[in-house]
Amino acid sequence: MSATGIRLHAPAPGWSLAADVVVVGSGVAGLTAALRCSAAGLKTVVVTKARLDDGSTRWAQGGIAAALGEGDTPEQHLDDTLVAGVDLCDEEAVRTLVTEGPGALRRLIEAGAHFDRDSEGGIELAREGGHHRRRIAHAGGDATGAEVSRALVEAVRARGVPTIENALVLDLLTDPDGHTAGVSLHVMGEGQHDGVGAVHAPAVVLATGGMGQVFSVTTNPSVSTGDGVALALRAGAEVSDLEFVQFHPTALFLGADAEGQLPLVSEAVRGEGAHLVDADGVRFMVGQHELAELAPRDIVTKGITRRMQEQGAEHMYLDTRHFGAAMWETRFPTILATCRAHGIDPVTDPIPIVPAAHYASGGVRTDPRGRTTVAGLYACGEVACTGVHGANRLASNSLLEGLVYAERIAADIVESHRENTLHARVPTETVATQTPVHPLLPPESRFAIQRIMTEGAGVLRSAESLTQAAAQLARIHAEAAGSLDEEGKTAEPGVDTWEATNLLCVARVLVAAALRREETRGCHWREDHPERDDATWRRHIVVRLNPNRTQAAYTTETARFPRTQEK
Repeated sequence: MSATGIRLHAPAPGWSLAADVVVVGSGVAGLTAALRCSAAGLKTVVVTKARLDDGSTRWAQGGIAAALGEGDTPEQHLDDTLVAGVDLCDEEAVRTLVTEGPGALRRLIEAGAHFDRDSEGGIELAREGGHHRRRIAHAGGDATGAEVSRALVEAVRARGVPTIENALVLDLLTDPDGHTAGVSLHVMGEGQHDGVGAVHAPAVVLATGGMGQVFSVTTNPSVSTGDGVALALRAGAEVSDLEFVQFHPTALFLGADAEGQLPLVSEAVRGEGAHLVDADGVRFMVGQHELAELAPRDIVTKGITRRMQEQGAEHMYLDTRHFGAAMWETRFPTILATCRAHGIDPVTDPIPIVPAAHYASGGVRTDPRGRTTVAGLYACGEVACTGVHGANRLASNSLLEGLVYAERIAADIVESHRENTLHARVPTETVATQTPVHPLLPPESRFAIQRIMTEGAGVLRSAESLTQAAAQLARIHAEAAGSLDEEGKTAEPGVDTWEATNLLCVARVLVAAALRREETRGCHWREDHPERDDATWRRHIVVRLNPNRTQAAYTTETARFPRTQEK
């Protein structure tokens, strides 16, 4: 697939590096891919938007799902994943995940990650929503992500893998044949490299995380602005399932006016027996699903939202008073400290909670090797859509997916190198000589986009709300495009304007897909189409950008993804 020619306006690169592989992102997926490529002798460079240990992975509380327990099997894990995905998972992708997952987890442990152990020295396993068995490996009680990040960062530093921190990736560079040739990026602050530069490489791995900042309230860090999905769209890659944004049922409620990143109260708390209750202490999830509070996240989120609507309440509660102080202090010390820092003691009081945007089940469409529809461009982790999650991600499958598919990507890149198909590519043009056709938004547009998305494309959606959201987003885009100056730019190029522009890009595609899918499935809830429609919609919506920035969309024939590349 040829590139669109659409690029962010940016200054000319003032420096460049050459590598075999550039990995964009420093979470579990990115660092795993980087370690495997580096171990195979490939010159690998890691580019990350903040510090090396500051990605979304470190915020993960629950753990990593894998069929390790007595009586558990990959087949049972597969069944739970397919049920959570509401018949929209690619079964081949899920089977890959659950069969290769235990081995990937063991290799993570070999790399230095320390997981909690039971009294006999085995890995202690917890249970979370949607799982019929205890299969969640965790670390530090509720600090799994922090431990995984620590181990991988230490391993990357020990190998001496070159890293560029505090760098926002801008666009994909391609050669005359449309093959990946590297990325342009902007380093924030002074250091060995600063300002706009380029890393030239024939293989680029996107592991940029999610896009939760497209909403006003999210569990995602401030860096999660959809940069990888936006880059891929501008490069001509296909994205899929963007309408399926998972809202975590239990973010800590900090007031009706709270915006930005809210603290997460892990699903594992419910896995240990916490109850969802209203202000009267009624357990409203009982009778709504056989697993009650441990139903898949989309069902729990809908149950909470319905109860809030019925009672005109701003939040519900998570009651853990029966846990006792000892359990809180040993099993969930991080959450306990966070709650107490906000004046809430879960040992003696119910925790006020509210759903918040948490995870993008969709993303850049890939095949089983992690390849996108652009040659040389790979994607893994939350930025990717492998087909594993379907319409709703099963709890603690995210870190597992990052591990498994990062290893698969590295294997494919190494194989290409051995077959001599991985070689240096010369970009057709530098960023400076290309026409900057994408208008940049002023920084304040970010907050307007977030409010539009929260009101029109949040937990509750309808044709009316989505149509209004689409029109408001189109107006923001048109205003920016209409104020282009003679150099083809609007707002001054910079991190804030690039992030706002990326958010608008992914928001418009998300809203268009949500408007197109006229049914309720998983974490896509249409009030005007409250039922599933398998005959029409048991398939994926795939979108790409045309050179004129309009969207081209199609639906797949089945729940299986078509191939991305011939090989």
